[in-house]
Amino acid sequence: MEIVYETKRLYLCVFNDSHLDSVKKFWGDEEVMALCDGASSSDVLGRVIEGYRKCHEINGLSVYAVKDKESKEIIGAAGFNCVNSLSNVELIYHYSKKSWGKGFATEAAYACVEIAINHGEVQVITASASPENKGSLKVLEKIGFPFKCMKWFEDTEQEELYYEYRI
Repeated sequence: MEIVYETKRLYLCVFNDSHLDSVKKFWGDEEVMALCDGASSSDVLGRVIEGYRKCHEINGLSVYAVKDKESKEIIGAAGFNCVNSLSNVELIYHYSKKSWGKGFATEAAYACVEIAINHGEVQVITASASPENKGSLKVLEKIGFPFKCMKWFEDTEQEELYYEYRI
């Protein structure tokens, strides 16, 4: 397990094949992904894990497995979609239901901002959330992301609150 960043309660780790069963508890869960693009099947999740592993290998930045130090379980994912450039990346985070309301998303999001700052190439971090996703909106507020506008997203087919954090 390659640890990218460590917080008081969490490890952020590069994804590997052994994480497939764990990611089903968030990316494969309809309730968790209801306000995003919907749950993914196991075959898709395997490709997602491999894609994020390769992204870290190539860019030194990616979405990471979030491991609870106490339980030793992968409880979620946090990090960056680096689609078009490393200067402008999208912060994402998803957690298993049993991890909700414990501050893990906020703790990992702070870590992700530090990772981006230390990376050196990132200039802007964007994030978005459905207006109904009060938990995600609260995380973005807590970590100091300024609200920019409402924006339509094709992948989720909905208008979301859009945030930009400039480094």
